Amino acid sequence: MSVYPHRQPTLFLPHGGGPCFFMDWSWGPADTWKPTERFLAGLATTLPERPRALLVVSAHWEEAAFTASAGAAPELIYDYSGFPAHTYNLQWPAPGDPELAGRTAELLAAAGLPAAVDAHRGFDHGVFVPLKVAFPQAGIPVVALSLAVSRNGEFDPQLHLDAGRALAPLREEGVLIVASGMSFHNLRAYHRAETVARARAFDGWLSRAVESPSGAREKLLSDWQSAPDARFAHPREEHFIPLLVAAGAAAGAPGRRIFHDEPMGAALSAYRFDSY
Repeated sequence: MSVYPHRQPTLFLPHGGGPCFFMDWSWGPADTWKPTERFLAGLATTLPERPRALLVVSAHWEEAAFTASAGAAPELIYDYSGFPAHTYNLQWPAPGDPELAGRTAELLAAAGLPAAVDAHRGFDHGVFVPLKVAFPQAGIPVVALSLAVSRNGEFDPQLHLDAGRALAPLREEGVLIVASGMSFHNLRAYHRAETVARARAFDGWLSRAVESPSGAREKLLSDWQSAPDARFAHPREEHFIPLLVAAGAAAGAPGRRIFHDEPMGAALSAYRFDSY
């Protein structure tokens, strides 16, 4: 594989609420998602160079094995409901990258992890909504990567850290690894008085964990359920688990919080891992 002059970072990004960046938001102030949108819109300028491809770990795709989308021209999956009609006609025609999908599966399998490819999977809103803001020209090839879920619907944190470690070589090959989720994801808690303090408690713990030295960081993240208000922040952790892949792929590089806001009264953060 070609080695690029600059190693790409790994990122954990909030993907917002449904197609929130492309509609008039009415569940609270109209500018609820504007800070997140501005953050995403400026993201490309912070990268060391234009990525040759994006590998996006989506909170909205679960399979028994880590599965990479291998289609050449993936369609969009409008996997949200109750939003304005025009949001089901959004377009973002980024090409796929079947070669990268195969390389991803090979790296995972070589590490002894369950891996597969899916030639028919499209881009769900965890992929296309934030990236339509960050890379509006849709000119960079994209491969989506699923989470790995057990038969009883649970996620193994260590498995996802291990997956990130297996995928770390892609950073030397011009691939930007993006974990797309939400650092707080409790749909019943938004706009509740108790949420502000409890979401801040979890967010503070999470930021300290991410910014800890890599060995301590992985231990803290793998034991995330012990964090204050962990299950309040994530009644089910599918929106948190992508972060573990990004942390694993950091290969010991420092982590830091690069964005913070409190839309709908809940602390929300983004993180970056690299040497800076």
